[in-house]
Amino acid sequence: QVQLVESGGGLVQAGGSLRLACAASGRAFSRYDMAWFRPAPGKEREFVGAVRRIGGTIYNSDSVKGRFTMDRDNAKNTLYLQLNSLKPEDTAVYYCAARTSNSGPWDYWGQGTQVTVSS
Repeated sequence: QVQLVESGGGLVQAGGSLRLACAASGRAFSRYDMAWFRPAPGKEREFVGAVRRIGGTIYNSDSVKGRFTMDRDNAKNTLYLQLNSLKPEDTAVYYCAARTSNSGPWDYWGQGTQVTVSS
């Protein structure tokens, strides 16, 4: 099992930046696919992007193309999300998630961190 705790959210003006972190407890962080989600209209949660155990990083290009980047530090058991060129529509609670499989459901979720972008 793994427990996830997000941090780094806050209030920022449009065009600004934030760096979110997701700290994982437990063992074998490197064995998990890790991802970020946020709520979206008509969806419970919208996939933002993921850093896989094997196979690199993928993004939901429609919503975050060229603005968000993800990385992970397995030595620190931490996943990061760099948010640049923020827009008011990026305002949301950002959740990190983990899974042990290459596909299928995300098994573990954090409590989320609030990002608010003012215009």
